[in-house]
Amino acid sequence: MQKENIMMDRDGAPSGVEGGRRPTGTPEGAGSTEVLPKAARRIYNAEYKRRIVREANKCEPGQLGALLRREGIYSSMLSKWRRQYDDGALNALNQNRGPRPIHSKEALEVIRLEKQTTQLKEELRKAHLIIDVQKKISELWLPSAGENPLPPNP
Repeated sequence: MQKENIMMDRDGAPSGVEGGRRPTGTPEGAGSTEVLPKAARRIYNAEYKRRIVREANKCEPGQLGALLRREGIYSSMLSKWRRQYDDGALNALNQNRGPRPIHSKEALEVIRLEKQTTQLKEELRKAHLIIDVQKKISELWLPSAGENPLPPNP
């Protein structure tokens, strides 16, 4: 007769067991209930895709499945990459995304000057606003040309 080494919790029941039964939803022998982080989506570059398509085209019958398992990819991905390869789209994937950078000195100077012009226009707009406010204040506080600035002496 062999005794099993069962860990007991503080209530005297085997750990992981509620009143002699497994907790609902916990499979027998389940370890941790730790939540694992969500797997990140894999991104394949064009060179990798071209290499896999070339290797797949060289495979003999029965070797393709081993290639897919070794690389961890699905057959649907391979068929999509083959279509892209045939259409020449994988060569286009080497290009950088976004607008092409401007490298000429003249174009950079134009951009700098346009930015400076925009800033100066904004400063001019603010200056005109301040001048208008100063005119209105001076009209309220200073008498006009037809009025006598000093009261008459008695």
